Amino acid sequence: MKLTVKEIADIVGGSIIGKTDTIITGVSGIKEAKEGEITFIANNKYRPLLKSTKASAVIVPMDINNTVEASLIQVENPSLAFAKIVSLVGPEPITFNPGIDKTAIIGKNVILGKNVSIQPYTVIEDNTEIGDGSIIGACVYIGHYTKIGKDCLIYPHVIIRERIKIGNRVIIHPGTVIGGDGFGFATVKGVHHKIPQIGTVEIGDDVEIGSNVTIDRARFDKTYIGNGVKIDNLVQIAHNVYIGENTIVVAQVGISGSTVIGKNVIIAGQAGIIGHITVGDNSIIGGKAGVTKDVPPNVHVTGFPAREKWEDMRIQAYSRRNPELVERIKRLEEKIDKMEKKIQEMYGEEPEDN
Repeated sequence: MKLTVKEIADIVGGSIIGKTDTIITGVSGIKEAKEGEITFIANNKYRPLLKSTKASAVIVPMDINNTVEASLIQVENPSLAFAKIVSLVGPEPITFNPGIDKTAIIGKNVILGKNVSIQPYTVIEDNTEIGDGSIIGACVYIGHYTKIGKDCLIYPHVIIRERIKIGNRVIIHPGTVIGGDGFGFATVKGVHHKIPQIGTVEIGDDVEIGSNVTIDRARFDKTYIGNGVKIDNLVQIAHNVYIGENTIVVAQVGISGSTVIGKNVIIAGQAGIIGHITVGDNSIIGGKAGVTKDVPPNVHVTGFPAREKWEDMRIQAYSRRNPELVERIKRLEEKIDKMEKKIQEMYGEEPEDN
């Protein structure tokens, strides 16, 4: 679809600086954009690129008001505004026709809603239920008694094991495993005996789960992912973890068993969280943080062991001065040694052996 800058501004509720009648035919990143395309700036570090971008229009925050060659569209949230435009002038979305591919294997007593699409070589076990409009990609495995809600998109090579419950409008990317056994063993005389994991996983509505994520089933009861949670690639969520609504979990995070994560929490990349603790609502856990105890609501923790950000930064600042402090101590020791020798010479004392 082709749109003018004015039409785009009307869609996103923005104000225009520059030409209003330029035709936009595509979208791109600010570095790669060409004439006829629209891009956006949401991160301050990309602001200098505004002068060199080849884009014909740029969606920008309200505080950018300088005149450049491209037309500017000022909005409150550039990322959200750009997302709206991508669906209009970006590539045509891939669609899947309703129906069951002839290579799919469908078990007994399976309930399929209206307009469900089952792609090639998918296996759906007995007593499974899939809601209206859901798309099940190629080579997906869905276990016995599992329920999947409406308008879900399950990409190829996802494994959803038995007795799992998934809400509506859930997106699961390739390679993810939902409902694998929790890591539970009892060690007796050096032998590890497996503890049965008989619980389940429950995923709420409007959840998106990245590629190669593992969400383990509970030992008892359920591992729970709340409504609106967004999980990046390569995340491990252990048995009986509870994640509250609208929390964001970034790539390579590991959450140990029976941990409770509150609502609207942000867990940054490569953070690790020990088991059986609570992370309060609206908290932020910094990248590579190691969380070893409860985190109160509304705080930002970083480092290992994780502390409130200001305290961790102070400790890091002192740590960076260690080489300087060591040198100062060496110089002081040398001065003290010279002073001791002078005192000994003055009073005729024999030097002490160190």
